[in-house]
Parts: sequence; structure tokens; C-alpha cells
Amino acid sequence: MSALAASGAGHSAFYRADEPVIQSHPLLPGAVVPRFGDTRCWDFNGVVHKSPSHPPAMFRVLLHELPTTWNLLARELAMLWLNPCHPAILAAGVHLRRVPLSVMTVVQRIGQLRSLATFAAENRLPADLRDWPNGTFQTYISKCAEKFEAGTVCSHVHLIKALHRFRAALTCTGISDDPWPGVSTNAVANQPIVAPLRTPAIPPEIWFPLLRNCWTYIDVFAPDIIRATDHWADLQNRPATGRGVGEKRFQAWLRDPASTVPLRRPHLGEGPNPVPHRRMLANILGVSQSFFNSDTPHGPRRTAAVDRLAATGRTRPGLLADLVEVSRPDGTRGPWHDALGTRELWLEQVALRNACYVFTAALSMMRDSELRQITKDAVVDFYGSPAVKSTKQKLDPALPVKHWWITPPVARALETAARLSQHETLTFATVTGKRTGDGFASIAAIVDLINHMNRWRHISGLEPIPPGKVTPHMFRRTMAMLTRDIPGAEIAVGMQLKHVATRALANRMTSSYMDNDPSWARQLDTAITERRFERLTELFDADTDGHAIGFGPGADRMRETFAAVRAQAEQLRTTDQARRGDLRVEHDLLRRTRISIRFGKLNHCTMNDNDPVGAKCLEDAITPAGHRGPLLDRCQPSRCANSIIAPEHIPIWTAEQSSLHHLLDTGKLAPNHRRSIEDELKEVDRVLDRYDQ
Repeated sequence: MSALAASGAGHSAFYRADEPVIQSHPLLPGAVVPRFGDTRCWDFNGVVHKSPSHPPAMFRVLLHELPTTWNLLARELAMLWLNPCHPAILAAGVHLRRVPLSVMTVVQRIGQLRSLATFAAENRLPADLRDWPNGTFQTYISKCAEKFEAGTVCSHVHLIKALHRFRAALTCTGISDDPWPGVSTNAVANQPIVAPLRTPAIPPEIWFPLLRNCWTYIDVFAPDIIRATDHWADLQNRPATGRGVGEKRFQAWLRDPASTVPLRRPHLGEGPNPVPHRRMLANILGVSQSFFNSDTPHGPRRTAAVDRLAATGRTRPGLLADLVEVSRPDGTRGPWHDALGTRELWLEQVALRNACYVFTAALSMMRDSELRQITKDAVVDFYGSPAVKSTKQKLDPALPVKHWWITPPVARALETAARLSQHETLTFATVTGKRTGDGFASIAAIVDLINHMNRWRHISGLEPIPPGKVTPHMFRRTMAMLTRDIPGAEIAVGMQLKHVATRALANRMTSSYMDNDPSWARQLDTAITERRFERLTELFDADTDGHAIGFGPGADRMRETFAAVRAQAEQLRTTDQARRGDLRVEHDLLRRTRISIRFGKLNHCTMNDNDPVGAKCLEDAITPAGHRGPLLDRCQPSRCANSIIAPEHIPIWTAEQSSLHHLLDTGKLAPNHRRSIEDELKEVDRVLDRYDQ
């Protein structure tokens, strides 16, 4: 029953009891908007847009059990935040941003007001906030700081300051004085203006096996799961035969040497091994479900016949007899599932849906709310590349449709999830008709998936995933961190994260996402070292085949080192310490030689960090404390003894030479600018002159 203002919950000096509380948000079709006089709960589910990732509780403003004064205060604050341009608010001289707060933010702030009301009741404080003793609000915030993080404390401070700031638009007149005059909300809560990103990266020992297992589900297991789903739907739609026909069909099935008994996983008390799935067999035979019941005249006989057939080994793993075979941890090979029955099929459908969600979250860098908004027609071509479109939720009340570029494997994951989804439009939703609704708990889905993979890996052959926290937001953070060392990645990641600024440079938050993580340091260092050795091997093979690897003093020393490696390898062969004709001998020696080389776009640098002789970049330079290696911004490729100009660099230098000549030919340059360009051209000519020699 709706309780209006006349019920004794307090009369507002600004709003009517029958006034709708949502006047500044777009409403959903058929929305029933709560009224200001409702004193127990304002439910906004079905009223305004809600992402499937948000539970219904986050869209309910709870007002029950609040004393009369606090109840009215909560409703007036919520009304003010939801309708910042309401005439009564403007008439009171309170001016806010035109954009209203989101419903979830209002729900959180009213929750903080409930906490303040509880504090008041526990300390028997006056109903009028103006009569509270000096220092009471400071004491309350100190208690909050003992229980919550700085960000949450900041929200509580913001609420208290709002009671002072909006006092002219509150019936209770709020707080007369700001408890922290001249001090910002962040300063009170010891919260920096740009708080450090607290989201950790997923450790590599979890990241790699989790993504590989997800792709195995999508690429290997998914065809069987979908095929079994379709087969089970056909069996359920098959009409049951009469008793006489059913017995004849059963006897014919027993005589057929190709017949196999479907298995299911045992129930409690049935032992450790799969057992015959007689209900499924009844569907396969097209007979009634009571065909094998023990309370029928022939049920026990039929059950015994099925058990004897199963004992001979003529069984199959559930619905399908030809599941994909995998290699298992014990060294054996077999079907990836031991008993894909009806319940197991539902569990595998859920696991496949969750694997698609995890795989997409990891490789698309989308937020959970945006992932859950993906529709079944969301995969499109965007500027010539595959992309997924979804609704951007965060910090944007307009909820615009954005595009995230994706790879073909991600597109396949989305296609698979859409095939499973029972929702009319959403890709990630319930997968069976047993459960309705458009959502699932994303964090729980990740945890359930990891547990499911680990529990059955002795059969499915999947990799073990070590314990550790994994949340949807951590996938974004990890992928951004992985791209930080790739040239040009900052802009690309900024665009993908939707944090790109108008000047096409990523902002501070994007930089935080890309910060390195200690758990990945060794993994990334190893990967970089391996890639550097691959490129060094390519240079070695080119030099061995007589191809030019570059010119300059650095190239000469590199060729001498390569020649020494080949000579040592030949010596090993002549002494029968290595096989003749085996190129791996040279590559193993090359790895142990520890050649110092840094590969670049304009040149390669062979500077030895321990003996930087001839490094032009270090001449007359002030080296930062603890720095090792070259100073890249002072590199002089045409003059340095450590520089290698390789054939792949020449087109860049040639293009630069042509560009500088074009600038000089314009005839519209200031003298100083012309001299600067001429100096640059001399350096370029010096590089190309050496190449032509």
C-alpha cells in the first residue's frame, strides 16, 4: 500500500505527495513511476534503463524503517538529485548541474543517509541536525574511515556537505554550517583528486590457462554442446509409441550390435562411475518415461537387460556417441565428457556461455555493463574491421552506442553465446527455458567457470587454473597493461577503453590502466627477450646466406661475431661434438654469446651497457641516476659506432630525404628554419651515402 504524506511521514514544503519522482530521465514504455508520497520504497525497475549487469536491488531506494524526519529528508534529497532543474529547487536558489544523477548513485547516497540516521539513533542525537553538538559529523567520518576505504568515506563526506549546500531546498533546513569550511571533500577523506587505479592485473599463471581453456570450450567443445542441444530438443519433441510397439522397438534395439547405452554421472550413493541413463534411453527409443520403471510388470526385466548391455562396454557418453576426443592429464585419450546427460548438458551450456563471456571480456576490453548490453546483431563491420557495438554506460547519460574492434575469435565467441542465449535480443543471458530473465551474476559466472574447469579437467583435458581473484574489470586492466610496450599502443588502448581525448592522446586513467604489474614482470621480460633473440636469429641466418644485414661500424662488429659463432660451430662438428648440417648448433651458440642489440625503426643499436664505447648519445650527457643503456632521444644514427642501418631502414631514410628536399624547394622558409632543415638533410645524406658505398 502506498503511504502518502498524510500518513504522518512528514509534509514537504517543496513537493506534492502525488508528484512523480522521475522527471528528468527517459522513461521505459509502460513505466509506473513512484510518487513522492511513497514512504517505503521507490522501485525504478521497469521505469528507467537498467543494464543487465546490475541487480534489481540497485534500482530501489529503500525508505522503510527511517524515522519520520529522516524519511522526508531522504525523499527530498533523492528528488533533488533525480530532478536538478525542478522549479521548486530553482526557486529555493539551489542550482545544480542540469544532468541528473543516475538512479544507482542516488540509491547509494540514500544508503549513506541511512547509515547517518543509524549513527544518530545509536548516539541519541536530536532530530534537528542543526542541534547536533560541534564535532559530531567529524566523529562520524572518523568512524567511517575506520571501516571503509577513502573513496567510500569521500561519498559520506559529500552527503554531509550536501546537507549544508542544499539547506534552502530542504524542509528540515539541513545543516547551518559546513563542518569542514574551505576544505574539499577529497581533502577531508584523504582521497587524491585522481585516485590511483586499484584494479590489479590478473596474474599470468591464471590469465594464460583461463583464456586457453575458454578458447578450447569455444573452438572444440562448443560444436558438441550445440549439437547435443539440438539432438535433445528433437528427442523431446518425438511422440511416444504405444506399449506393444515400444516393446518391439526395445527388443530390436537390443539385437542391434550398433546399439549403445547412454550414460549419466551418478547420483549420491550410486558409486563413482557413470551409470545408464534410462530416462534418456526412453527418449531415444521413443517410448514413455515409465518404460523402465520398477513398479511396472516389465520394467525390472528391461532395466536388467540395459544393465547387462552396459556391463559389456557397449556405452556412450550421454546424448552423443562421437564426442571430440582429448588428451587427459593421466596420458590417456577419450571423449572430453564422460556422460553428457540432460543435467550435464545444461551445466555445459552454462559453462560455454561463461567461457564466451570471459573470452570476450579479456580480448575486447569492454566493461561488464557494456558486455552485458551486447545484442545478437552486434557484430558489424566498422571502418573495414570487425567490431562489436554496445551501449556505453559510464559517465554518459546519453548512453550512446559505441564500437569496439575485435578479432575473429572474439566474433566467434559472440556468435556462440548468441546461439545459446534464450533472450530475445541479448547475447549473454540465460541459456535454458528453465530460468527466465536477462542476466546472470558476472563475478559468480567467472568463479563457477573456473571451478567447473578445475573439477572436471581429469576428463576434459583442460589446464589447471590456480586459485586467485578474477573479476570482469580485471580483464580490462590486464589487456591494457599487456599492450603498454607496443609502439603506438597508448593511443590505440585509449580509443578502445573510450578514454581517448580530443587530441587523440590517452588521459591519466588510460595511463593507469597500462601501468605494469609486478606479477607480469618476469613473463613480459621473457617474452621480450625471446622476441629479440628471434630477430637476432633472422639477422644471423641472413648473414649466413650472404645477404646484407646493414652497414656501419656496428654492422661490421656484428658480422665478425656471427663469423666467430659459425667457426665455433664448425669446430664442434669436426670434433663430432655436434651433428653436421644441424642449424640448431649455431643458434644455441648464438644464444649463449649474449649479443647486445636493440632493434629500432630508424636503426639498430649494439651498445654494450657494461662497456658503452663509442656511444654518441652518452657523450657530454647527464645520465639519470641508475640509468643503463642508450639515451634514445640523443641517438645519432649517422655518427655512432654502435649503429646499424639495416636494409629495412633505408626506405624510411629515403622518404625523409625526399621530404626535406621538398621543404627546401618551397622557398618560403625563414633563414633559421632553412638552416635547421639543411643540417637535418646533411645527417640523412651521410646515412644514405654510406649505404651507397
